[in-house]
Amino acid sequence: MLVDAHQHFWQLADRNGAWPPPALAAIYRDFLPGDLAPLLEANGVVRTVLVQSMPNEDDTRFMLGLAERHPFIGGVVGWVDMKAPEAPARIAALAQDPMLKGLRPMLQDLDDDRWIDDVALAPAVDAMLRHGLSFDALVLPRHLPALLAFAGRHPELPIVIDHGAKPLIAQGVMAPWREDIARLAALPQVCCKLSGLVTEAGPDWDVERLRPYVDHLVASFGPRRLIWGSDWPVLNLASDYAGWIAASKALLAGLDDADRAAVFGLNARRFYRLDETA
Repeated sequence: MLVDAHQHFWQLADRNGAWPPPALAAIYRDFLPGDLAPLLEANGVVRTVLVQSMPNEDDTRFMLGLAERHPFIGGVVGWVDMKAPEAPARIAALAQDPMLKGLRPMLQDLDDDRWIDDVALAPAVDAMLRHGLSFDALVLPRHLPALLAFAGRHPELPIVIDHGAKPLIAQGVMAPWREDIARLAALPQVCCKLSGLVTEAGPDWDVERLRPYVDHLVASFGPRRLIWGSDWPVLNLASDYAGWIAASKALLAGLDDADRAAVFGLNARRFYRLDETA
């Protein structure tokens, strides 16, 4: 059962000029379930995880409404201001909807690279744990030391690193991303998404350019803590849905059938508890 553990929907009218800009013509339009459903059917993907793309609760409620109406959406990763005094109450309110599976602060967009390394997050994390939520880390390589400190402070919180922490594939740079990823992978509650990598490699990407980065993720996390996702429609900047699935299968061809099944679906089902709301 193929599961896409990372996709987005948006309506430009709701974004008030926020990303994406008009210059990114391939994704500068509305993307809704009717756009994705044919791609899922054509590629044998049966469930998805819908992930926030705006730092506000209206976006989260929009996604939860879509999940109620479209059965292929298995869960939602939303947003709450995790440092706000009312964060625990806001988390409790949103978590009344069983389709909410996790939260994601947009760390890559914040001015403070160490925003996540802060004891002020403890009340929000405690609320997440009470309501069985996981944490998606939208980070760049420079955020990994702070994420490591956060993960070490909260060993019970399930964490998944989005897009392999967006390594500098286009530039062919691996350090210090390589070492920082290995340190995070040593923590058993940390997983990683195999997603978003073609965007980081650029429009002239190929499988061999991605291979050293994917090989390092597989070696670091193992096939039981690596979770496949498309990052659609951002994916459209560099590839398409079928192209990324084909590349992912080529990159993971060295795994046995059970391990490939884990990466392409079972790990997402477990991490996001998708079977609870099937």
